[in-house]
Amino acid sequence: MNLLFRNKGALALLMVNIFLAMAAYGLVVPVMPTLMRNLGLTGASVGYLTAAYAVTQLLFSPWGGRLGDTIGRKKIIIIGLALLAVSEAIFGFSSSVYMLFLSRLLGGVGVAFIFPGVMAFTADITTENERAKGIGYISAAMSTGFIIGPGLGGFLAEYGVRVPFYVAAALVGFVALLSVIVLPESMKKADLIENRLPLEKEGLIRQIWQSRKASYFVTLVVLLVLGFGLSNFETVFGLYLDAKHQFGPNDIAFVLTIGAIVGVVIQIGLLDLLVKRLGEMKVMYLSLAIGGASIFVILFVHSYWAITIVTIFIFASFDLIRPAASSLLSKAAGERQGYVAGLNSTFTSLGTIIGSVAAGILYDVSLSLPYIAAGATFLICLAGLRLRQGIKQSA
Repeated sequence: MNLLFRNKGALALLMVNIFLAMAAYGLVVPVMPTLMRNLGLTGASVGYLTAAYAVTQLLFSPWGGRLGDTIGRKKIIIIGLALLAVSEAIFGFSSSVYMLFLSRLLGGVGVAFIFPGVMAFTADITTENERAKGIGYISAAMSTGFIIGPGLGGFLAEYGVRVPFYVAAALVGFVALLSVIVLPESMKKADLIENRLPLEKEGLIRQIWQSRKASYFVTLVVLLVLGFGLSNFETVFGLYLDAKHQFGPNDIAFVLTIGAIVGVVIQIGLLDLLVKRLGEMKVMYLSLAIGGASIFVILFVHSYWAITIVTIFIFASFDLIRPAASSLLSKAAGERQGYVAGLNSTFTSLGTIIGSVAAGILYDVSLSLPYIAAGATFLICLAGLRLRQGIKQSA
């Protein structure tokens, strides 16, 4: 607990920031069936809406990460929170598909600034021995927000379909103001000056291409797979439960909320222990295996509680992959924490874009196809990692 409240409670406030950012992303899940009917959207349109958020996150994450190395973590986090608050307000007032897309595009820019800033800030204020625990806390808050967002959306939607977005705009705006007042800057002025020169050095495509030479490239690929699998699963999850099992918004919210709570308990309670005993790479192996298998299993269960239990396993695996991969990246980043955190967000966003579009298109063909694609991708990634490890050991 000392880690949470060190530096004027910086880590605790960062957890609140990232929780709200991810919760804002997921609010739309339980209300999407209603919006689909009201606006005449198809499953593909839902996928494109999710992808729009990830597209701007992808485009702006590298710049956001490098900007955090240049002007400081605090400023970039606050800018991101302000943009996200505006995007949620726009979504709440939207009466057309075009306004919904504008909202999601702007929200993606906000998260592109928040995520690298928060991850780099966490690396700044933790030692290498504390890194997995610190990133575990941040990832727990992020995963909780990402998964509990739909739960909050379902609860608030009882008071009106637009209410979740008004509430999100107010809360995100409040924590942005709180961060201005309370959050310290984690970088020294000398470091800010020293890091100004490389800001415009690499474009997005070049940065992604150059990353293939880095020692941590395999970890970035795992994050891409995670983004693909999670977006495939969650983008159409509400639609899937509504169409196949006749779940209402409250039912969808309950399943996702229980999954979130158990995932956080596992992440906070077991992650540090698992990393110390197995190492980050083996934790990723285990999570890919459990996640891939569980996604396939959900296609064959029908009872309310069976679906809930399988969903818990799926989210628990997601909740262990992200912090394990982020911890590995942070340890390899050295002085380029913002830059590598930007790559983290970039590859996750790239997977989310591909997964969201694929989920919407595949859903229109068959309810089961998004989950077959997600489960197969996890297991193929696991097989590829193990094959690579075997080749390295025999060389």
